[in-house]
Amino acid sequence: MILVPQATIDAHAARGWWGQQTLWELFTRHLAERPDEEAVADAPNRGDVAAGAPQRWSWRDLARQVDRLCLVLLDQGLRRDDIVVVQLPNCVEQFAVYLACARLGFVVTPVPVQYREHELGQIIGKTRAAMAITFGRIGKPGAGHAAADMFLALQAAQPGLRKVLAWGDTVPAPCVDLGRAMAGVAGDGAADRLARAERDAAVTANDVFTICWTSGTEAAPKGVPRSHNEWLVIAPSIIEAGSIRRHARLLNPFPLVNMAGISTAFATWLVLGGTVVQHHPFTLPVFLQQLRDERIDYTVAPPALLNMLLQNEALLAGIDFARLSRIGSGSAPLSEWMVRGFRERHGVEIINYFGSNEGAALSGSDIDIPDPALRAQFFPRAGVDGYEWAVSTTRKIRTRLVDLETGEDIHEAGRPGEIRFCGPTIFSGYFESPELTARAFDEYGYYKTGDLFEIAGERGEFYRYVGRAKDLVIRGGMNISSEELESLLAGCPGVREVAVVAVPDAVLGEKVCACVVPAEGQVVELASLVAFLRDEKRVAVYKLPEYLLTLAELPRNPVGKIVKRELRQQAAALAPAERMAA
Repeated sequence: MILVPQATIDAHAARGWWGQQTLWELFTRHLAERPDEEAVADAPNRGDVAAGAPQRWSWRDLARQVDRLCLVLLDQGLRRDDIVVVQLPNCVEQFAVYLACARLGFVVTPVPVQYREHELGQIIGKTRAAMAITFGRIGKPGAGHAAADMFLALQAAQPGLRKVLAWGDTVPAPCVDLGRAMAGVAGDGAADRLARAERDAAVTANDVFTICWTSGTEAAPKGVPRSHNEWLVIAPSIIEAGSIRRHARLLNPFPLVNMAGISTAFATWLVLGGTVVQHHPFTLPVFLQQLRDERIDYTVAPPALLNMLLQNEALLAGIDFARLSRIGSGSAPLSEWMVRGFRERHGVEIINYFGSNEGAALSGSDIDIPDPALRAQFFPRAGVDGYEWAVSTTRKIRTRLVDLETGEDIHEAGRPGEIRFCGPTIFSGYFESPELTARAFDEYGYYKTGDLFEIAGERGEFYRYVGRAKDLVIRGGMNISSEELESLLAGCPGVREVAVVAVPDAVLGEKVCACVVPAEGQVVELASLVAFLRDEKRVAVYKLPEYLLTLAELPRNPVGKIVKRELRQQAAALAPAERMAA
């Protein structure tokens, strides 16, 4: 299945950005070079999400698992270009599934373990997926979710879903029990059969490997196909920005279902020939113990977690920061004190990432932005003539900043606009959604991210993230960036996490509501937030919160993004009924 236009393939290949090597061919190269080295490992608490003891597989072990899985999939009638919906927690089996599909030309559509019938029905119907791979149970014994049963029930409404395959100790009939099936396929002739199947599939680097799904924070999920080349061209932005060495050991706490997880824990892993140590579900004591015990060279963590760890230094005791000298973060603004604190106290550089499933990506690293204060706020103004950066991806993409009201390109500092991308990292279109695809690109072929940035820096050399185009509070005609206030309030005493949304107002249109999760044992009041912003941060008066919503936790979607539509619904109840009626 090749969905990228041939002209695009030819253009990127001519520049040396896309090549001929597939993900499977990369795997076989490392298998030949280091068969007995560790390739993948489970978290020690695997039992909390999946049946079976934690496993560690060498490259040779993983290759054997891939061989057996390929034979089972062929026996079940799967053929090149068939789509396989995969719902698995972070575990070693994911690598066998993804590599088997990369080898024989099956298309992986991975979904978060939190998805249920509503989301899965949409995805299976859209993709016409032929098979589903999951566990009999996802979660703790006696309390987990019967995932295989759920997919069996979905078959009634999705006749194209021919088979459900599952691992585990509770695999219901008529599912194919993968543990038993894989144990029984090895034998004489297996190698020849696999070689023939591989030749017949004739997978190329431009074939679609995955169809991932946008997070759905603000809209229905959209399928984003990516080829082998489209994944491999992303890897340098992570490897170079994070100074990640060959054969590095990577700790992966992000679901292996979208850009954040697959780019780091699959594409980067294959390029480097390293080791991925899986983590799931996120459990802080386990995560910290893995950092201590697993000789980790690189990991990723959300800003809120890094803030909390720096506030509780005892939690970091015993971690080898001489080895773990880079940590990636993103998905929310970083605070200067956190980026500076990790450098000054532990010698660790925090790498600031911005990215999307569609392939829009910026990397703020210590190589290009040494000053922690600047790196917390800014990204390189990549893909713009006149600026040179060390990370090679900046020389492959083009970016422009566009005023959404006038359509004009923005060249001056301090004026927010939508950032748009073109280049080899950007997808070609949403899966079987021509109307959505047409709306996603402008007349010059740039992908319209919906993210607002502004030009910054003494030479106009940086981009600063302002917020989502639709994530603004418009008070009395004045635009207020939610992300700007969130970044500031993250440093307010007593605040553990914060999100900012609008509350409807009959007079001004909208007012600002701060949705706050207090730090343990702390009480946060609206007056203290206002005083902090007004007196310490010197924020303009019209930006000050007028409502406070205190929560035990912020609502998040399956990939960890804050679901602001839920916050808006809760915050709207704070508006006086009589005022809104007026």
